[in-house]
Amino acid sequence: MPDTQKDFHKKLYGKIGEDLVVKYLKKLGYRLVKRNFTTPFGEADVIVEKDGEIVFVEVKARNNDAFGEPKDAVGYKKQEKYRKIASYYGQKYGEKQMSFAVAEVTRKEVNVIFDAF
Repeated sequence: MPDTQKDFHKKLYGKIGEDLVVKYLKKLGYRLVKRNFTTPFGEADVIVEKDGEIVFVEVKARNNDAFGEPKDAVGYKKQEKYRKIASYYGQKYGEKQMSFAVAEVTRKEVNVIFDAF
């Protein structure tokens, strides 16, 4: 089934959000490791590294707050998925210090919540 125009715009806005987050994190001294890292458990939006720590970043881009703040969309199930993704990454590339962040992208700013869960 082909993507609808709404799906296309959602994906495009998500990619733009990821681009902004990567640019922001690079300014903070992080090195991009992977984008859209796909595993049997799901996909991690962005993986960065700084000072030997791998950070798995869930990007939430919103153009309005009709459904709440972007960070509110990262519930228990999403957190569990990211833990499984991190475990898979560690098995594949070697165990390292790991943490999780949520990046909120709004029309106004990029806000990264480190050690989010």
